[in-house]
Amino acid sequence: MKKKLKKNKVFFNENDFKFSDKNVLIIDEIIPEFNKDSGSRRLTEIIKLLLKNKVSVFLVADLKQYKYKSDYIQKFKDLGVNVYQPSIDSKGDLVTIEGFIKQMAPKMDVAWLHRPLIFDKYQALVKKANPKVKLVFDMVDFHYIRLLREYELNKDEALKAEAEKFLKIELQNCKNADVVIAISTTDKVLLKQHFNTDEKVVLISNIHQYIDKSEDFNSFENRKDLLFVGSFRHDPNTDAVKYLKQDVMPIVWQTLPEVTVNIIGSYITDDIKDLASSNFKLLGFVDDLNVVINNSKLFVAPLRFGAGIKGKIGQSLEHSLPLVTTDVGAEGFDFGNQKQIMIANNTEAIAQKVVDLYTNKVLWDEASNSCKTLLEPFSLKVTENQLLQIINL
Repeated sequence: MKKKLKKNKVFFNENDFKFSDKNVLIIDEIIPEFNKDSGSRRLTEIIKLLLKNKVSVFLVADLKQYKYKSDYIQKFKDLGVNVYQPSIDSKGDLVTIEGFIKQMAPKMDVAWLHRPLIFDKYQALVKKANPKVKLVFDMVDFHYIRLLREYELNKDEALKAEAEKFLKIELQNCKNADVVIAISTTDKVLLKQHFNTDEKVVLISNIHQYIDKSEDFNSFENRKDLLFVGSFRHDPNTDAVKYLKQDVMPIVWQTLPEVTVNIIGSYITDDIKDLASSNFKLLGFVDDLNVVINNSKLFVAPLRFGAGIKGKIGQSLEHSLPLVTTDVGAEGFDFGNQKQIMIANNTEAIAQKVVDLYTNKVLWDEASNSCKTLLEPFSLKVTENQLLQIINL
């Protein structure tokens, strides 16, 4: 690694990095893949808001040095983000992630550690390098709750043990953090049962900007088929797609045999590949979702466990696409009187809601027109205000 970096003249120079009056260090598991998963999309929007407010962002991913080959690195650099990449220092040594953090942390005002294991791994290193830094624990979702719900669904004792492990980590993180970020009001309420320092906990949800209907917006009559979107690195999505194919759709197909389900998502696993058929299509990763969304009649997300706020639900609402989901899927959104049209929790009821919305133009139009109001709490302006309070701008 060192030889290659020397040969390519990849040398570390602090003058190559852009500092401002306010500087934020962000550490995540990966370089955020903003078009592949909800957590990455949210973090990318947060980064853009920081840059807009003249805050310098230093982005580090918890990857082995040789894995710093992501196509996304250049995309973030183009935005103006300072991205850690392996390099050689003036002594000829490799600048590791830890070395980079030690050098940069004293100049940081805020360290934003994204996801529980990242906070657990890096908080002490950051705090030692800069005792005055404001430590932010971004939960992304309450992992303990997500794992506990999965255990309650299938009674796998290993999941219960994993849930308990995460609860310990998450509560310790909350104690060590200066600010704890919950992603939904539900997560905030559930966290309070275990961690009662409420003034530390701030809500920063997903960011969704409603897209006004234009003349290109397809009407009810010009749409067909069902759509699901979600990364298969996330167990709730894998479970939801299996449940959709094996339990929900056989009932729907009795009434609507011509309907096809299109499944979009990266990192498709072999057990998901086995579900593919002529009316259950696996499209994999799609770079531009807009066309698919605008041609789909209904979004369907029968999530049976999970936590936090679901980016796929917000994405559907952004495009005024009616959806059918569960209470778990709808968590964090206030569906109001649309709840009885778009939310159900058992197989027969989910299937019936799909059929109703798919065949009834009046219901569909009403659901579509409600999307703008549903998204108001997730606007860029609301998030920007909360974000600037944390950064103290």
